[in-house]
Amino acid sequence: MCPMRLCGSKTKLFLIALAFTACQSTLKPTKIDRLALVTRNNVVVEQPDTLASLSVGNGEFAFTTDVTGLQTFYKEYENGVTLGTQSNWGWHTFPNTENYQVMESAKYSDYRGRKVPYLAQFSGDGRDAKAADYFRENPQRLQLGVIRLLLKKADGTEVKLADIESPKQLLNLWEGRISSEFSVEGQPVKVEVFCHQQKDMVSAKISSPLIEKGQLKVEWIFPYAVPVNTHSGYDFASIDKHVSKLEKLDDTSAKILRTLDNDHYQVKLNWEGQAVLDETEKHHFVLSAKSGTISFSCLFSPEEKPEALPTFAETEKNNIESWKNLWETSGMVDFSECTDPRAKELERRFVLSQYLTKIQNSGSLPPQETGLVYNSWYGKAHLEMHWWHSAHFANWGHPEVLDKQLEWYHIIYQKALETAQLQGFKGIRWPKMVGPEGQNSPSGVGSYLIWQQPHIIYMAEQLYRSNPSAEILNKYKDLIFATADFMADFAVPDSTGKVYNLLPPLIPAQEHWKRETTMNPPFELAYWHWALGVAQEWHKRLNQPVDAHWSDVMNGLPAPDQENGVYLGIAKASDSYTNPKAITDHPMVTGTVGMLPMWDKVDPEVMCNTLKKVMSNWDWLTTWGWDYPMVAMCATRLNEPEIALEALLKNVQKNTYLKTGHNYQSQRLRIYLPGNGGFLKTIALMCAGWEGCSVENPGFPKDGKWNVKWEGLTKDF
Repeated sequence: MCPMRLCGSKTKLFLIALAFTACQSTLKPTKIDRLALVTRNNVVVEQPDTLASLSVGNGEFAFTTDVTGLQTFYKEYENGVTLGTQSNWGWHTFPNTENYQVMESAKYSDYRGRKVPYLAQFSGDGRDAKAADYFRENPQRLQLGVIRLLLKKADGTEVKLADIESPKQLLNLWEGRISSEFSVEGQPVKVEVFCHQQKDMVSAKISSPLIEKGQLKVEWIFPYAVPVNTHSGYDFASIDKHVSKLEKLDDTSAKILRTLDNDHYQVKLNWEGQAVLDETEKHHFVLSAKSGTISFSCLFSPEEKPEALPTFAETEKNNIESWKNLWETSGMVDFSECTDPRAKELERRFVLSQYLTKIQNSGSLPPQETGLVYNSWYGKAHLEMHWWHSAHFANWGHPEVLDKQLEWYHIIYQKALETAQLQGFKGIRWPKMVGPEGQNSPSGVGSYLIWQQPHIIYMAEQLYRSNPSAEILNKYKDLIFATADFMADFAVPDSTGKVYNLLPPLIPAQEHWKRETTMNPPFELAYWHWALGVAQEWHKRLNQPVDAHWSDVMNGLPAPDQENGVYLGIAKASDSYTNPKAITDHPMVTGTVGMLPMWDKVDPEVMCNTLKKVMSNWDWLTTWGWDYPMVAMCATRLNEPEIALEALLKNVQKNTYLKTGHNYQSQRLRIYLPGNGGFLKTIALMCAGWEGCSVENPGFPKDGKWNVKWEGLTKDF
């Protein structure tokens, strides 16, 4: 129950002390049978299901398979979970034949008496609209190629998906192995697939009597790039717009050199035994063998690699060792002794989310929302989603992933600095929708968002808490301080000079509010306060004087606006819960306490009322996959564990977790990794708590049904 229900008429100060002060969990480490826990959540697919694609990967590269274990039926899966082969380095840019300049897509808004440019989108077909479209579409992430079984029946016709008999596919999570077995006209086929954990390489072993009969071969097909927002990424029609050049190296290896406009990459192949690789038509290459087994390794690389590739057996060993190490060093939660029927689903979701975020999200770039499977928003990352993709890694024992990804912010620092300078702000303004080069994509919404700005401070602070060293402080101090400079400069003093407001043009995280009139959204106010306070702590840790202006802004931010005992979506929005449009999209007001610790300008009782208002009034069909974890985190910090569970497992389409563990949103977004990352962040909070609170497993009811055991988790802020 909320603190005010526990304490009746106790003072606000006592409520805060009771519910939100430093929380040191008293749970003692419990030995968990990690192998048993992980493997009881292995994924088994026993019929063709285009939403049950399985992937192997290493965070930088992933390969997604159909029920045959390769990408045999890529066309049939295009409207399900697409069979992708993607990497963090594989991008394509269409030639800028019209010499568009990014500032041609700028619109100007009034801000503090000056005209500020924002990269926006335009209607019509004028040059400004075409320039905006070009920089939004480019670069786009590449589908690097299809690797499929070329299967034929005895009469020579190609096998269709409906011809696959008795399929059984297993994702062995502990080993990172996909094993697939099926029959064609009564003839068995077995396929095993791995992704090397240090190389962007797929290794496969295929066994079947159909190989010797010439009815089973392996085919590589290479597509052209596609400049479409959400798309499988395959363009097999434009065969004359790109080049695939085969070079045979020796009897067991070859390379295929790929050229798409000004972009290049290499595909290198090694195979075992007597087999031949031939080009059968443009961009099609077929590996044929005479024995009953085909084993190959296929490396994708941005440049030529002269060294020999690991064999299938070596890649198998690499995976068994790497995945065992990951599962043994990650945080782990055991729900097996819980009697509440919801516990089993929580365990399934967290285990599969750990696997998926490892293979899709743990690379050197902030991930795209559909990972390394298929393109959404042209394959670009959304930096406001970086928190949801990656903030859980530190809580689950892998801060090194954050360290790897935050290094990228140094790469785009100059562009962020130029944006701030162009707009007349101090410090650096981080972009929203970006490719690897860090260029913000024109958008009528994204260019006006601000809630991604403090993320770098949040995640760098996580790194410091996991390794409180001068090394971390010196590595990220420039990013932290420049970010804080922008945040402090963005806040506008009122006529007294003591109150600082967040003023338009801005779009808050609940994006439906108008950029021209939005001011002081509650989550952004709380995040500004928290992040500026952390930045000051970095000054102190480095024995530097604090920044007086940061302190003025931090202390001068107003409390979130409230009315009738609940917090409003933005300041002065009295219709926050009555206007049907105001209760759509992200219920971001709940992030004010949940994603963040309690701010002393937030009233716990009002926040409790707000949580319950959201639960009863919100249009849940319009929410997104990370909204349910966000609301659950709010409920956990407000001592409402039953509401936390209700929110986390809410029965609504966008909170669907497929057989594979992917968070399904809609036909457009069949997978959505911010939901998986948010789920992990929430489970860590529900188990380990946050700094302060003497409650064990604070996110679970104390009704005797939740004997939750965990180890290796760290508490939140």
